[in-house]
Amino acid sequence: MTIRWVWAFLDRPAAQFDAAAEFWTTITGTELSPRRGEHDEFVTLLPDSGAATLKMQSIDGPARVHLDLDVDDVGAATERAEKLGATLAADYILTERIGYAVLHSPAGMPFCFTPFRDSAGPLAPTVTGPARDRSRLDQICLDIGTSDYAEEARFWTALTGWAWRPGTLPEFARLSARPEIPIDLLLQRLGDDRPTSAHPDLACTDIDATADWHEQLGAHRGERGKHWLVMADPCGAPYCLTSRKPA
Repeated sequence: MTIRWVWAFLDRPAAQFDAAAEFWTTITGTELSPRRGEHDEFVTLLPDSGAATLKMQSIDGPARVHLDLDVDDVGAATERAEKLGATLAADYILTERIGYAVLHSPAGMPFCFTPFRDSAGPLAPTVTGPARDRSRLDQICLDIGTSDYAEEARFWTALTGWAWRPGTLPEFARLSARPEIPIDLLLQRLGDDRPTSAHPDLACTDIDATADWHEQLGAHRGERGKHWLVMADPCGAPYCLTSRKPA
């Protein structure tokens, strides 16, 4: 099984969806596609040039992030994921009608297998803020509980087949398929136990300048680390600004 493309999917509450969509299109330099889906719940965030990597979904529940993994054979990929420890979501089974599969990792991270249809295209340009800082959404961080970390790391490494390398701190590791896919997966071992979740990370040339801009758009600052700043979008959903260089 080869993962042909990765979509970062921002699921946001219906009541806050328009505000969230305006925020995320602004900070990623994109515009919304026409809505689609049975309830017009899906949109793609389209850059002016280059390949899209971000989608959004209007949902009834709280904000979250999930991954869509494009593959050539959804059925075969699903079977393999189940053998590795994934489970099919109770309300979505793989059928010819829906054409995709909704699953959870061993510790509860939601993801989908979706059919690969189009070539990826070149990398989209970075986004320039008002202070001339540049940024790019370049990874999804999986937040993994302490007791689940070994199993989740094994699962995602085997599922993706991507190159694994340790992070600069012992609680981090990275899975990367670059240059074929511009989104990395960062595995973060938390200090407590809870189901695996995820948040987006943006690489920035100037964390504080980017944070100032995002605050003007409705975001809020949180905890500060040595090389990152935790933020909350207008829905209160977490994301991070990091000091990695945007490509």
